[in-house]
Amino acid sequence: MSKAGKPLSAFNCKGLTLVELLVALVVASLVLSAVATLAFALGRANDTADDAVYKQAQLRYATLRVSEIVRHCKLVCAATTDDFAVWRADDNNDGQINIGELVYIETGPGHDRIQLTEFPSSNAAVINLSSIQARSTNWWMTYSSTATFTQLIPQCSSVQFSFDVLPPRSRFVNISFNMVEGKITRQYRISAELRAWAGNRLNISGTALVVRDDD
Repeated sequence: MSKAGKPLSAFNCKGLTLVELLVALVVASLVLSAVATLAFALGRANDTADDAVYKQAQLRYATLRVSEIVRHCKLVCAATTDDFAVWRADDNNDGQINIGELVYIETGPGHDRIQLTEFPSSNAAVINLSSIQARSTNWWMTYSSTATFTQLIPQCSSVQFSFDVLPPRSRFVNISFNMVEGKITRQYRISAELRAWAGNRLNISGTALVVRDDD
């Protein structure tokens, strides 16, 4: 009974009709879809940002290593489209090139990476400048049985080396390459000048080193 003494009717009860329930479900699904889309977009944005940060860290490290090696090296000894070899330093002060003093900066046949190759060895045998070839020819195995590899940029493309003049008289090195950051391809360049260039040690033809400046 109601307060007025009249019986309650089913038509007087308030509730959700089927249409109202369906509308509510549609609205809820739209809201949940929007939330899911936003969460996915934020996740992709975070992944893109993380990838960009990681690639930039690789770029800074590669620029630092390559620049330091080139600036302080004695000579760019030889170069191909896949790599170039530098006389890093005269560690034992013998005035000649030894295997442990060589470093290759490589891109590989696919031109899709930048790495360093060094030869840890106590072999102090003198290497003729004209004997230094592409690392892939394995000419160096006469002097060292091992090589160590340091990946500077493991994923890039279109790596190219260029010099102001052909080795061994080069005094400026340029490395250009592309990197993909967040689905955007960007072009980068690492450039360095040989500040410790030992070009005065070259013979007239540039095929060998002289022992003394006045030889």
